[in-house]
Amino acid sequence: MGNIFGEAFPFSINCNGRLVDLSAPKLMGILNLTPDSFSDGGKFNNEKSALLQAEKLLNNGAAIIDVGAQSTRPNAQYLKADEEIRRIGNVISLIKKEFPESLISLDTFYSEVVKFGYEEGIDIVNDISAGQFDSEILDTVSKTGLPYILMHINPTYDSMHEKIKFDDIIISVNRFFSEKVSLLRLKGIKDIILDPGFGFGKTVEDQFKMIDGFQYFGFGKFPLLAGISKKSFIYKPLGKQPDEVEKETLELHLKLLEKGANIVRLHEPETLKSKL
Repeated sequence: MGNIFGEAFPFSINCNGRLVDLSAPKLMGILNLTPDSFSDGGKFNNEKSALLQAEKLLNNGAAIIDVGAQSTRPNAQYLKADEEIRRIGNVISLIKKEFPESLISLDTFYSEVVKFGYEEGIDIVNDISAGQFDSEILDTVSKTGLPYILMHINPTYDSMHEKIKFDDIIISVNRFFSEKVSLLRLKGIKDIILDPGFGFGKTVEDQFKMIDGFQYFGFGKFPLLAGISKKSFIYKPLGKQPDEVEKETLELHLKLLEKGANIVRLHEPETLKSKL
């Protein structure tokens, strides 16, 4: 990771006893097991298509597969934990069987889904809620010993997309991180990755400020994840669709890497594979 002086920090995370070095950026490929995701809903919501997509993502440069069974786009259908588990099925264990060197993160805000995913072999918990939507999830993550991705978001599911005008977005997000990291430490969660939450409750202006000041998140003490792929703050101001901003997104991804992103979460890792 690069800090404000351009130096590298030797971050690593412990994934089920496997030490993963993040000093060189890693690509996280998105695998949506959903019928209603904004960009690829319904494409990979059976075991065969999901496994083929996981293979494609890995072959195209992804080191991590981020498996999610619930869309969190605006106006998406709200699912309970048992429906997420049903949608995931055997996908995690199948990926682990076919590609044992792969890392799998599970995108969920439910403690029961984390328990299920841990038994199936996940390596990282990616919780968009910062522990705010399920009071048991942080204790569950602590028991697994897995790394935890802490994302900045509004405090409830219903309010997560409400736009807030911050006086200073970088200071506000860092204050949130400071409070939540203290809680995670109290819970015994050791490996923490920070995600400033692009696309969740921020204005277009603030999201570009987040990119410009990305190196300041976490004060250089934690690895950083950037997730801007196909987000509306990129394509809507240009009057385009999610699949029409590949050039603009690549430029922003490269900027985020220059500013210290350790993990880049994206739909098409091949666009960045040759740049790392």
